[in-house]
Amino acid sequence: MRKITILLARAGEHFQAATLRLSETNRILVGLTAIASTIASCVAIPLSLPSIALLLSLCTFNTTPLFGIDNHALVAAASKANEAKLFNIKEYGAIGNGVAMDTEAVQKTIDACHEAGGGVVWVPPGDFQIGTIILKSNVTLSLDNGANLLGSTKATDYPTDKLSRPREGDAHCLIYAENAQNITIEGLGVIDGRGTHENFPRNRRGGRNSGIRPRLMRLESCENLTFSGVTYKRPAFWGLHLIDCKNVHFNAVTVRFRNNNYNNDGFDIDGCENVLIENCDISTGDDAICLKSSLNPCRNIVVRACRADSNTAAVKFGSSSRGGFIDISITNCYFHDCPMGAIKLQSVDGGRLENINISRIVMKDVGNPLFMRLGNRGSTFGKGRADVSVGTLKNIRISDVVANVIVEDRAKSIEAVYKNTKVDSTPGVTDDEKAKAGPIMITGIPGHDIENVVLENIKISYPGHGTQNDATRVVAEDAERYPEQFFFGVLPAWGAYIRHAKNVEFKNVELTLRGDDARQKIILDDVESFKESD
Repeated sequence: MRKITILLARAGEHFQAATLRLSETNRILVGLTAIASTIASCVAIPLSLPSIALLLSLCTFNTTPLFGIDNHALVAAASKANEAKLFNIKEYGAIGNGVAMDTEAVQKTIDACHEAGGGVVWVPPGDFQIGTIILKSNVTLSLDNGANLLGSTKATDYPTDKLSRPREGDAHCLIYAENAQNITIEGLGVIDGRGTHENFPRNRRGGRNSGIRPRLMRLESCENLTFSGVTYKRPAFWGLHLIDCKNVHFNAVTVRFRNNNYNNDGFDIDGCENVLIENCDISTGDDAICLKSSLNPCRNIVVRACRADSNTAAVKFGSSSRGGFIDISITNCYFHDCPMGAIKLQSVDGGRLENINISRIVMKDVGNPLFMRLGNRGSTFGKGRADVSVGTLKNIRISDVVANVIVEDRAKSIEAVYKNTKVDSTPGVTDDEKAKAGPIMITGIPGHDIENVVLENIKISYPGHGTQNDATRVVAEDAERYPEQFFFGVLPAWGAYIRHAKNVEFKNVELTLRGDDARQKIILDDVESFKESD
């Protein structure tokens, strides 16, 4: 009964939030799609409109305001937005045949909309090939069903003369904005970067991330941003990158980046405040939802009712962590097929990672379920910036989690292009595969503890593969190394490995094995106050 109640609540959240900012027809389509996606991912029953209607009749919608914003006021604002002036990109010269370059026409439409005081830039059905476009204040970019904005496959179509340089990576991107307000990207269309590894290869000789590989989107120092309904596909580098932005809402967004190119993060939220990501369907080669803080902190971030799969992580804090992460909530999510881990909380560049709540999470077929790392890499993300001291990682609460950990599937590894994947043909489980299918890992460094961690109502199933030799392994400190759980190798515990920590509590934490394992269930090393209770 409790499982059904949670499911119905999630379905209600999907419908209410997914219908927030679209026209009447699109609200119905997106709302029903979101509900169907949620239920299908959790319950093995056939869906029909009558069954959806029945579930809706049982749902209690969530109307709790976030960040002091009244949801009913947002609906009223969306209704008013529907009356805004419409600017059709075809009236400004766009062709939409998938061959002609429509960059100039789309940019002219955006400029005209902005100069008129704002309105809706309408992208009708068609294939519109573009290079870099710059969004401006009070502009809604609305993609009709069947509308495709296609990124050019020529690097020369991504000029950077009007773009600032970000703190990480180069400046090239498909969609850009800076110091703008009140921008919306909505609709049922597709924004496809076509940034495959073949179109935009990584230049290994020039450095790990060298070569022109445009982001799909980069918005910097912007406020009041809304993204709803649109499907985003195939960036050459990171996907949806926001830097130092405030008051952001992602709703019913679809992301499809898996096995496309290197470094294909889904959401990169860097130094932003008041961000809500909900009802999103995310599939990525690199981190699905990545919170960064290369300078300023991420603060007041909510992720809820999302589904994510990833070759690297479903949710990651870091590794860029100079500014820190404060007051973050992740609830009611489903993470699956994450062979390198599901949730990673990292503070290695001096920032404060504090006051984190993660609850009601289902993980299926993941590697390490939870990795918490306080380290001392000390990146400053820019020349001339002061060195940083070791940060803090404390006040973490994780509850109501069900997970099954698996060994990485070798057939799927062959498909992955997110890193130089090496597939071993050795019979049995290799050390590399064991390391990825690791235990909960909570580890600080000598003199700097992770503090005040509570895990409650947790149920995790592990495959079991540890040998007697694995049980006696010595784990290196690697305080200054890039933070990745499997870099520590096979750990001497199969359930939880906790080191350099203080005030850690396990309440009703059930860790079980599906096979034999010679290692200890839980290992504590330099831990002050560990409590375990039913």
